[in-house]
Amino acid sequence: MWESRAAEGEERVNEGTASGLRVPVGRDAQRWVTRARCRRVLLVVHNVTSATRLLDVLPLMADDLRVQMLATCTGSSPFLAGMPELLGSLGLPVLPWEQAQATPVDLAISASYGGRLDLIQGDLAVLSHGVGYNKRLALPEPSPNGADGGHGSSGAKGVAPVFGLSPDWLLHHGRPLASATVLSHPEQMDRLRAACPEAVPTAVLAGDPCWDRILAARPYRARFRRALGVAPGQRLVVVSSTWSPRSLFGDGDAGEDRDELLPWLLRRLVGELPADEYRLAAVLHPNIWYGHGPGQLRAWLDRARRAGLTLIDPLEGWRQALIAADCVVGDHSSVTTYAAATGTPVLLGAFPEADLDPDSPVAGLGRTAPRLRQGGSLRAQLDRVMAEHRPERYAALADHISSAPGQSARLLRGLFYRLMDLPEPDDRPARLDRLPMPAFEPAERTAPVRALTRLVSEAPAEVAVTRYADPDFEPEDAAADAAYTVVHEDTQDPSRLSVADVILRYAAEDDPRYGPPATWTAETLARHRSCALAVYVGGPDHCTVRTRDGATFRLSAVPDADGRADLCDPAAYASALHLWLDLRRAPAEPPTTLLVTTGPTRHRVMVTRCG
Repeated sequence: MWESRAAEGEERVNEGTASGLRVPVGRDAQRWVTRARCRRVLLVVHNVTSATRLLDVLPLMADDLRVQMLATCTGSSPFLAGMPELLGSLGLPVLPWEQAQATPVDLAISASYGGRLDLIQGDLAVLSHGVGYNKRLALPEPSPNGADGGHGSSGAKGVAPVFGLSPDWLLHHGRPLASATVLSHPEQMDRLRAACPEAVPTAVLAGDPCWDRILAARPYRARFRRALGVAPGQRLVVVSSTWSPRSLFGDGDAGEDRDELLPWLLRRLVGELPADEYRLAAVLHPNIWYGHGPGQLRAWLDRARRAGLTLIDPLEGWRQALIAADCVVGDHSSVTTYAAATGTPVLLGAFPEADLDPDSPVAGLGRTAPRLRQGGSLRAQLDRVMAEHRPERYAALADHISSAPGQSARLLRGLFYRLMDLPEPDDRPARLDRLPMPAFEPAERTAPVRALTRLVSEAPAEVAVTRYADPDFEPEDAAADAAYTVVHEDTQDPSRLSVADVILRYAAEDDPRYGPPATWTAETLARHRSCALAVYVGGPDHCTVRTRDGATFRLSAVPDADGRADLCDPAAYASALHLWLDLRRAPAEPPTTLLVTTGPTRHRVMVTRCG
């Protein structure tokens, strides 16, 4: 079968496509390939967003010498930035779209309906690139030649159709576009039957591979938290946003008269929440990243990032961040929905009901989850949502994500091999890739911090520390014995170094640019005469501190009961030592053990004189 199919139409490859591949497909590919009898599987990528789902299923055909994987980009998405890098990272042969349309394949897999999919020469399987089919999406404008890309116009007048469940995308000239329309739950089948009965024969229930990867990784939640530097007692708050003006990250439709939420939220997140009690991260839709540009996104969030917000990679790290989260502030995105389904408390900052199918599970989330109120205390709202949350609140939502949790690998591989007319490998079960362990990425604040310190006890020596990245949010009634201004050496405003009580640096102790710590701390105090303390944070659980009188100490957190390092920012230990020395005045010796309290957590810190 494969020989005739590969030969049939091979000559259709455009003679003028000089940039088209010659190996492993092309007019004379048979002369050059090493494995000539492979089935051809084409990954049809619309944009980075849809690519994330294709990356989920790519491992299902790994280790099979009978399958040649190929990739192409339809070029039909407005969000094409990032595509060359992503396709290059796959390491697969990438066909120009014109060549891909003319090259016979045994199976094409897409996670979007963008582009002229009707021109693909082979069976087509279409997956959802999110959590089912939920959003209403306006139809694309007709092309200049009058073609509509295979889409009809059956949506009700004035109402955008539901993307992925409407004849506008599912049919081409009245016939199903795909050989297999992959659904994750029977509720989608019911809505498909009502919206486009012609496509029902192509529907296949095959679960949700993204959800299955999340479920498989949940036992590693503690490790994901440690990768983000979440300390014991700290709460990880993740901000999640889809794209569009009506999303949480959006600025509203043109002409809409409302106070924009995002500036208020960002300032409250990094300013109102004490630095050692909350860890902050943002998971933003790839269309935000690549529509506006990664550099622009980082520039928009520069102030928040300097104050401790971590921007999560849109491809690999977002699922791990969701699993690690204590609360998600989100909108109508799939990310927020997955978070709620795992039992995580969610607080909706934006939720445009009109953009959703009212019968979809995501619309149900909007009717269930609490809403963020602009104004007042953000911390009070977050703490209330976490305190009052019950995981069973979203049990129905979780049930509707997949009717076959943990089974998508088996179901999807079976579907793909049936479409290729190829027996499944009988020597190994179908498996999805495990979520990778993220790199260790604790918060590193280069914005000035105010450290409020209070002596709790003299015996044992205990100091409470509460740090804020915005002095405007310091509690007026804070019971503090002293407040210190702590400034990172790389602060954006170097003039702040002249008023700093403490100047700090994060670097490996053997970093030749700064270290060793004793040298850097001495140089820093000599350079900044008003500074009382120089702090070199050389690791996740220790730092070196030099005082103005030349005394140098190493502060090392005692490991917890399981032997793991304490992940509280060691700069907090230095502020606690600063208060102890201030209250006793030099040359009083500090205690050999100092208890440092941040929020509800007590850290046992060993104080060792150096030299």
